[in-house]
Amino acid sequence: MSMLSLPPGLLIAAPASGTGKTTVMLGLLRALTDAGLAVQPFKSGPDYIDPAFHGAACGRPSFNLDSWAMDAGLLDALAGRASGADLVLAEGSMGLFDGVAKPGATGNGASADIAKRMGWPVLLVLDVSGQAQSAAATALGFARLDPDLPFAGVILNRVASPRHERLIRKGFEALGIPVFGALPRRGDLTLPERHLGLVQAIEHPALDQAIADYAAFLRAHVDLDAVRAAARSLPLGAGDFAVSLPLPPAQRIAMARDAAFSFTYPHLLEHWRQAGAEIVPFSPLADEAPDADADMVWLPGGYPELHAGTIAAATTFLDGLRRHAGTRPVHGECGGYMVLGEALVDKAGEAHRMAGLLGLVTSHAQRKMHLGYRHARLLAPLSGLASGTALRGHEFHYTTILEQRDAPLAHVTDAEGAEVAETGSHRGRVTGTFFHMIAAAG
Repeated sequence: MSMLSLPPGLLIAAPASGTGKTTVMLGLLRALTDAGLAVQPFKSGPDYIDPAFHGAACGRPSFNLDSWAMDAGLLDALAGRASGADLVLAEGSMGLFDGVAKPGATGNGASADIAKRMGWPVLLVLDVSGQAQSAAATALGFARLDPDLPFAGVILNRVASPRHERLIRKGFEALGIPVFGALPRRGDLTLPERHLGLVQAIEHPALDQAIADYAAFLRAHVDLDAVRAAARSLPLGAGDFAVSLPLPPAQRIAMARDAAFSFTYPHLLEHWRQAGAEIVPFSPLADEAPDADADMVWLPGGYPELHAGTIAAATTFLDGLRRHAGTRPVHGECGGYMVLGEALVDKAGEAHRMAGLLGLVTSHAQRKMHLGYRHARLLAPLSGLASGTALRGHEFHYTTILEQRDAPLAHVTDAEGAEVAETGSHRGRVTGTFFHMIAAAG
């Protein structure tokens, strides 16, 4: 097998969510890019919001790396997108070792899996609020829990005062764990959030200035030269997209793209284009109809529940969608699936009429979190994907199904093999799922 040498990299991780990891990631991306480096970003796990922020910070597209959903060939192929860059920065998800109980394609979905496979040392972002020398004990546990995990050191976050910093550093000096920087507590350096995570990059009112502020903050308080010097990587096999991903579902795909429909995985879109498919974007919120010459329409996930009234009034979009469904396939993922149904009940309890192409009524007034990896075997064709096709994906939403009157689209199980009630559904040429497709499965 031919081997591929990657630029040196680091994985930016944390003990848990909410530590300021994304702020550090964006600040590092922009600061190092401003210093003249070509920095390739990645995101560990099935997040579809953070990669857009990464791209805004450094000008290069960010790709997801997921050890539960992706086999070795796909991981290597995606990591190969770093070729030509000077440095790799990958952002972890949740806590560094957090994953599911049973492994999937190459691991259990933990960020540590990616760090080990790629040889990227972990730079741990520690929220040191409410502790001093004890912070070193936390870092020591993360550094030594897995002896095969490369570990670079820490960035201290939310430091209360110079005295606080001195006390914390004393604990780290005793253990010999490098401290790359200490960030003072600042309440203004936060990104707005909503129920699925960060507010989307395209919705941020002053994103570029916010990222520039993060970069200035990191430059003032972090040793960027030391960060760069700590980066490492391992040689990887030359993976192939085509082996691990399903074929494009159609040749010419009309893809909804706006603030209500933006949850798409960059690696899938790139694979479809490389395989010869053409993706034609349109905006339902701008009341645009899908391309009349498209072979299929794809409605991604997003936040249609925040725009339900606008979508219900978008007659050009809805009429075009219904016309298309009369002769050619239409598919919706998560939020897109909800729009294909008869009605969507918003958070306030108001029902909005949707496309009516599936016998589905969903509600955000009755919120229940659905979160986790999914293995699905199609029970009916999904456009060009044949019945029997096995897929790996992820589900994350707060929607309750009030009615579902169509045949199930897939047999769906979670990461531990337990059956999942949200099977998706199909009627004629119209299909929909609550899980987001990530890769093919065996």
